[in-house]
Amino acid sequence: MKVTLLGTGTSQGVPVIGCACEVCTSSNPKDQRLRCSVLIETETTTVIIDAGPDFRQQCLRTDVKKLDAVVFTHEHRDHSAGLDDIRPFNFKQNKDMEVYCTKQVEQSLKQQYEYIFAGLSYPGIPKVRICTIKDEAFTIGDIEFIPIQVMHYKLPVLGFRIGDFTYITDANFISPNERAKAKNSKFLILNALHHKPHISHFNLEEAKAVAKDIGAEQTYFTHISHYMGLHNTINKTLPNDIKLAFDGLQLKV
Repeated sequence: MKVTLLGTGTSQGVPVIGCACEVCTSSNPKDQRLRCSVLIETETTTVIIDAGPDFRQQCLRTDVKKLDAVVFTHEHRDHSAGLDDIRPFNFKQNKDMEVYCTKQVEQSLKQQYEYIFAGLSYPGIPKVRICTIKDEAFTIGDIEFIPIQVMHYKLPVLGFRIGDFTYITDANFISPNERAKAKNSKFLILNALHHKPHISHFNLEEAKAVAKDIGAEQTYFTHISHYMGLHNTINKTLPNDIKLAFDGLQLKV
């Protein structure tokens, strides 16, 4: 299985218009982040977790030619605003796109995209088929997903254990029982917003503590704000088994 991080930033992590900070003006591509999303591929199945505002750009630059499903971690727009852009896959693959999400996320998507779910059939409308995620493992093609319940302040968010790979974004609390699902992962992707305390995200020190507790062979931090600092500078302060992620990072799982 191949995992590609399509985006590792936040709405404060992409280059900010008019900002002259060292990150926004950096020439290092690893400091230029799109919104969080991850591509998971096997020989037969291709899935993307989260389709935010940069979804189309991410698919184009990564040359995603086939997509079997989109899985949503939660309903916030920086993770869901790209759903309309599944239309080219509808056209090319001549089928509805499977969308995996909780009932709560489904309700939000139906509000955000009323025209998709209104029952109209005019040409060109995105075609989706909702598949409800419950608190149990599910399979897309030959890929098994184990949901991990985390909290984003008061909002429930899902992370996922996929084989030896665990993906958790937008969290500031993970219960011991849910952390146990990520134990013995080869790779852990975990959110770390910046250095200061935040109401709904782990900061760098909190994320390091969670990563140490989970104990993956290698942890990469995602959902990175430009307030974190330069990629290369921060990485020098981190242990070898914990590093900042970057757009385009590929993992063999």
